[in-house]
Amino acid sequence: MEVNTYSRTTSIAQAGRFAVVVAVNKMSDSKYFTTTKKGEIFELKSELNNDKKEKKKEAVKKVIASMTVGKDVSALFPDVVNCMQTDNLELKKLVYLYLMNYAKSQPDMAIMAVNTFVKELATSPMTKDCEDPNPLIRALAVRTMGCIRVDKITEYLCEPLRKCLRDEDPYVRKTAAVCVAKLYDINAGLVEDQGFLDQLKDLLSDSNPMVVANAVAALSEINEASPSGQPLVEMNAQTINKLLTALNECTEWGQVFILDSLANYSPKDDREAQSICERITPRLAHANAAVVLSAVKVLMKLMEMLQSESDFVATLTKKLAPPLVTLLSSEPEVQYVALRNINLIVQKRPDILKHEMKVFFVKYNDPIYVKLEKLDIMIRLASQANIAQVLSELKEYATEVDVDFVRKAVRAIGRCAIKVEPSAERCVSTLLDLIQTKVNYVVQEAIVVIKDIFRKYPNKYESIISTLCENLDTLDEPEARASMIWIIGEYAERIDNADELLESFLEGFHDENTQVQLQLLTAIVKLFLKRPTDTQELVQQVLSLATQDSDNPDLRDRGFIYWRLLSTDPAAAKEVVLAEKPLISEETDLLEPTLLDELICHISSLASVYHKPPSAFVEGRSAGARKSLPARNSSNDEARSQPAAQVIPAQDSLIGDLLSMDIGGPPIVPPAPVASTGLDLLGDGLEGILGGTDTSAPAVSQTTTGLLGDIFGFNQAITSYVPPKVNWLPAEKGKGFDIWGTFSRKNGQISMDMTFTNKAMQAMGGFAIQLNKNSFGLTLSAPLQVPAPLGPGSSVEVNVILTTTGAVQRMDPLNNLQVAIKNNIDVFYFACLVPMHVYFTEDGQLDKRVFLSTWKDIPAQNEVQYTLNGVLLTADQVVQKMQQSNVFTIAKRNVEGQDMLYQSLKLTNNVWVLIELKFEPGNPDVTLSLKSRSVEVAGGVFQAYNAILHS
Repeated sequence: MEVNTYSRTTSIAQAGRFAVVVAVNKMSDSKYFTTTKKGEIFELKSELNNDKKEKKKEAVKKVIASMTVGKDVSALFPDVVNCMQTDNLELKKLVYLYLMNYAKSQPDMAIMAVNTFVKELATSPMTKDCEDPNPLIRALAVRTMGCIRVDKITEYLCEPLRKCLRDEDPYVRKTAAVCVAKLYDINAGLVEDQGFLDQLKDLLSDSNPMVVANAVAALSEINEASPSGQPLVEMNAQTINKLLTALNECTEWGQVFILDSLANYSPKDDREAQSICERITPRLAHANAAVVLSAVKVLMKLMEMLQSESDFVATLTKKLAPPLVTLLSSEPEVQYVALRNINLIVQKRPDILKHEMKVFFVKYNDPIYVKLEKLDIMIRLASQANIAQVLSELKEYATEVDVDFVRKAVRAIGRCAIKVEPSAERCVSTLLDLIQTKVNYVVQEAIVVIKDIFRKYPNKYESIISTLCENLDTLDEPEARASMIWIIGEYAERIDNADELLESFLEGFHDENTQVQLQLLTAIVKLFLKRPTDTQELVQQVLSLATQDSDNPDLRDRGFIYWRLLSTDPAAAKEVVLAEKPLISEETDLLEPTLLDELICHISSLASVYHKPPSAFVEGRSAGARKSLPARNSSNDEARSQPAAQVIPAQDSLIGDLLSMDIGGPPIVPPAPVASTGLDLLGDGLEGILGGTDTSAPAVSQTTTGLLGDIFGFNQAITSYVPPKVNWLPAEKGKGFDIWGTFSRKNGQISMDMTFTNKAMQAMGGFAIQLNKNSFGLTLSAPLQVPAPLGPGSSVEVNVILTTTGAVQRMDPLNNLQVAIKNNIDVFYFACLVPMHVYFTEDGQLDKRVFLSTWKDIPAQNEVQYTLNGVLLTADQVVQKMQQSNVFTIAKRNVEGQDMLYQSLKLTNNVWVLIELKFEPGNPDVTLSLKSRSVEVAGGVFQAYNAILHS
């Protein structure tokens, strides 16, 4: 009843309102339906069109204020732009500020507004401002032009910009220089066609240092955006001198731009490098951290080109320490950036800060991110001379309240024990003291690092095992439990109740972490092999749990393998499972050497903070650009002064990005001594194959020639494989000029070996040769020399030495080379294929550990397989043949009757390739598995293998 009453009431009210509306609509006056309040936008619009200058300026200020707090005032665009026609500098600045903001965020609006004066652009306010007597207004106008990202009107802005680049005032010129870079981003072709790049290069010789700095910055920006990637400015001694002169007078950010450009220059000799270092060194005392780090970057690169043992390098090393230490007195954020850069510097040149350990001691009020970085650097600088101080500090840190920091401190003590061998006993004693504190997370972290100490120093500190076992019940973290299980299994013969301890873990086997389950399986199998009489039931139980009751494929597979080994050949099982482990390295967290060199070239950028190359976190421009330090100084000045060529992408290919991302190899490091005599195929997969030594494995000799003389009993000089000559230019196409040729590599140099034959009726002379841009930067080292005129019917052998320092351009196929050769008759063109093996360098040997980690790091999709048919060679003969062509054998194993070779090679553009070869008994076909971060080189490498092994 109440509902019905309510419905009737509502209906009556609605009917009443409807009647009122009808009545009002019948009235002729509609003012009752419009509001008299115009709103804020309407009021501002009125004020902007006011004839009084002060009212207009106040209105623009209100618009800018509204825009600043986030209000949408884009509806006022035409009205604000109309205010540009004024002599008031303050008002003009405000209008340009509004125009720049909305030109970026609403380009369509900008087009509509600008279209109002495009037809008469020569008389538009902006163009007039470019010729204003006031240089501030001229600069303001050209700056705004660069911000209006409207391709439709850029061509109308070229003439004003050209005038501003030649302006008499340096403030206008430096602003115009930046505008060229902005214009290039909008329309690159227009900038090149209008000659702005040449004008920009001319500004490098400007008398004003800030103009020079802005020109350098603009050219760098354009160079990064350029699809060709070729340097726009040829860095020579004259250009470098201009930049160094401007360096002393420009602002701090100008100095950063100039220093970044200097970092890309390679001096022609030691004297020039020292001169540049001396002129840059004063920048180390600058108050701006960015300038300091940019200067450090340049000096680090130049030091690579100087004699390492020279007094100058020693002096420079001492000068680098104080500025880096000073950075650590800044605010925490700057400290963190400095520490991340110092971490790289210490890995490359630890001598720089070896006496500055105390500055890295942690302060109580340091943020956690600073503390952890300092701790990392402390470990890198730890040595026998300062280990007492370091351990005292680390022990103190282990009593802090921050759990993460405490864990890192305890782990640092273990790393010190592994790194500084004479201090190992002291470190172990410190860890035992920490275990006695009974703090759970301290105890667990200590056990984890003690396991590594046992691996580093076998049969030395086993007396502490009993102390570790006392804390077994407190372990609840997977890593700590797995470490303790490993210790029990490894030293089961010394622990009386090892079976009881391991059995206690089996009770909740399925609830354990996979890491713990795998370790427990291996530990019980070890226990069985050491004490088979009383542990049969235990090993059957764990094998049953792993194979029948587990869903984890890794655990099941390992369980089945152990079961098969134990049931068929216990002796083989003992050799596999109880094989001695390879000693662990003290610097397991060091960056891969070529990545480190690349990051050194990016000091003071995000790459040096992330410890990742730009390609890992930047997309688009410069993502594929890769930098590298020059080779360390040697007696070969030419090799030192010429940087390695880099492969760059063509317009329709990503090959350059892929190649530039590839790892580079480290200098040859002798592998750590390894006591293993068997394989841990089950425990560690590929690591087991490469981790230990084997009597059948060729231990590659670390001689300067890189030969295998010590292994195969020969030491004579070996030359690499030289393919037979091919007819590059038939006489029919060469007007009687006939060329046969091939390529070879001797003593680290690539040679183009040709036979010139004159089949014409006249003598030939005036020979010259030129190579087109190619994938590996192959270019002439010296002009072509042909003795005397070549008479009719005669031939001559010609050898041309080549280098890989020329211009780079992606070719298809990758090893294609286009050649132009001329004589007194004509110019002739032909293309030939350069055998890939001539690009294999002499420093292509990887350390076993680096090979293993690199193989694991390269994605599985980057693995390519080929079949080498009809290889009538043994594995040892293959090692010998490939060694002659700079393919180095890392390890050799015999797995289930198959010979396995693991080899590495490095191309001249710093691309590394890792290879696995499988030889089956009685089968002439060899399986070649190739891994590289640049799979595009795989085809050429396979062809090289095929040619060499069938030669």
